[in-house]
Amino acid sequence: MTRPEIHALSQASDEILAGRAADGDTVAFEVIVRRHSPLMGAYAARMLGSTYESDDVVQETFVTAWKRLGELQEGAAVKAWLMRILSRRCIDRIRARHDHDDVTEVDAAAPADQRPDHLAEARTANEALGRALDELPALQRRCWVLREVGQYSYEEIAQELDLPVSTVRGQLARGRRRLLEAMEGWR
Repeated sequence: MTRPEIHALSQASDEILAGRAADGDTVAFEVIVRRHSPLMGAYAARMLGSTYESDDVVQETFVTAWKRLGELQEGAAVKAWLMRILSRRCIDRIRARHDHDDVTEVDAAAPADQRPDHLAEARTANEALGRALDELPALQRRCWVLREVGQYSYEEIAQELDLPVSTVRGQLARGRRRLLEAMEGWR
């Protein structure tokens, strides 16, 4: 795995990379990992509320993907395929949790200003958003996370969740409205 090999493949399409990786090209798979890890990490952290768990789930997803690359029918859809595997892993983790989840595992984004009062306010707002997201119906929450955290287009969300685009738009609109109502005090 030399840097020139990685650089040469960094501009290749997912379809080419997936085909090469399915043939055992570890450099091509490394490029796939580098390309999609940030999105997957953000999605898993939002779904699980913990970067500790999300790192594990993302790693497990890539291990599963490496083993099952031969099953991927359309290489161009590798991102959606990885996100489906990740989504299932996140759901499995959530189902396996007990009622005594450790809320100290939640990472709050720190504001630019590091004064304690700003940090406390940001942490409290982040916790309020987390609670508001938890209260959304699962489909609204998944659509919102894919759109706002994952930066997916409406069409990509529809494909990922196997829904019509109109349903995705409706779920997002309802989810955003509920979040706005829940976060009204934080404006």
